[in-house]
Amino acid sequence: MIRARLFAQDGATLELSGTGARPQRAELIGPRARVTARLTGRGTTWRAVFALQAARWGGPELPLPSGQYDVVVTGTDGERLDATAAVPLTMLGTLRAELDAAVLRVGPPVDPAYDSGEGQAALERRYVTRPGDDLENAVFFESFYGRNASCNPLAIDRELARVAPGVTRYWSVVDLSVVVPEGAVAVVEGSPHWWRARGASRLLVVNDWLRRRYVRRRGQRVLQTWHGTPLKRLALHRPGFDPRRAVAVVRESRRWDVLLAQNPYAARIMTKAYAFLTRPVWVEGYPRNDMLVTGDGAETRRTLGISPGERVLLYAPTWRDDREQMVDFVDPAQLAAASDAVVLVRGHSRTLLPGRDATGPRVIDVTAFPDTAQLLLAADALITDYSSVMFDFSVTGKPMYFLVPDLEYYRGELRGFYFDLVAHAPGPVVRTADELVAALADEGATERHAEAYAAWRARFNPRDDGHAAERVVARLLDQGFIDR
Repeated sequence: MIRARLFAQDGATLELSGTGARPQRAELIGPRARVTARLTGRGTTWRAVFALQAARWGGPELPLPSGQYDVVVTGTDGERLDATAAVPLTMLGTLRAELDAAVLRVGPPVDPAYDSGEGQAALERRYVTRPGDDLENAVFFESFYGRNASCNPLAIDRELARVAPGVTRYWSVVDLSVVVPEGAVAVVEGSPHWWRARGASRLLVVNDWLRRRYVRRRGQRVLQTWHGTPLKRLALHRPGFDPRRAVAVVRESRRWDVLLAQNPYAARIMTKAYAFLTRPVWVEGYPRNDMLVTGDGAETRRTLGISPGERVLLYAPTWRDDREQMVDFVDPAQLAAASDAVVLVRGHSRTLLPGRDATGPRVIDVTAFPDTAQLLLAADALITDYSSVMFDFSVTGKPMYFLVPDLEYYRGELRGFYFDLVAHAPGPVVRTADELVAALADEGATERHAEAYAAWRARFNPRDDGHAAERVVARLLDQGFIDR
């Protein structure tokens, strides 16, 4: 029989103990993280202590991401031991944990009194009735619903910290496993601190819809940066008319004061797709792409353990409306072997929580890597399908390949396109993994697509010059959205 306890002293820990020979190994195995226990004991008793923390990508030790973790205890004979044990829901300071049989459930550190329908309703009422005349000189940032601190909000944060260090910067996060920028304050979604920070900040900078209830305070502004130039149809333009969706789209866009667009093409699409017709659109390029002009990928390669001379392919498909997990149109291990390259697998942010890391020789799953732009810098070539990452990677001028086995279905039924990708693609468009390998080996492909690539960059990257964040922050300060 294995016994278990959860502790909050000196950081959150799980302790298992039992009788008999000390196990060979004990692990917590989750979809995006794993922890190996420190094993002690000799003779008739043993103990396994798990620090409920993990460090990834060379970053700091942080609490485990929320989710379910299998508790796997392997005996000296290699057989899995029965780890049946139970510990009720426990607050551990930086997270919550509950052990049920051989499954550890980890959640954000939100007091159970608030993490319920009734508790959230009470916080929402407090938020709605809060006086509107006590705003802080603060910015509330949120990227991809708090799953990471990245994209345009991150680049704006960095520039704002440089030119206006006195501004308070809050970051909305799903839990404390999310790394926030230096000097910023992490606020966990749904906590009293989160509701207060969102209601008290003069400026909200987001790259997707505002979740939960939003009530505009007098003097409060919202900058919607969005998260990519669209190829696939958005919002009001999506296939099939749905009155509820239309109402939700219009209600959401009315919350925004300014919309940021990467290029004039995106500005035209977004204003119509979101009925954002009477308020300003800033066409300034994407702040997240500044580093693609000014930086290099050497540090990211070192972080990922990739040698300087290795060929690196970044496989980054978009998500699908009809499936939760990332598409599996190519086996990354087979691609790595066939192309003699390291393959980075980057699932869409919507596949982060339901998915599981891809594994294999010379395969690195970077779905949970904090910032896509750093991966674009590290890659020698991009393989995608319909993802807006194509409009960012073209800033680098490096080769792109488009693997689109489901082109007719995606274009004709699932989402639809704003333009003909096949006619304008700045790289080979292929339908199978074998065709992709052949295209990667074709030394003449880059030259054949040079004209299309140049036209693409002229259309989609005219303002991606390395100074977009400077321009956006200058406008925010000049127009009084925030003070220095």
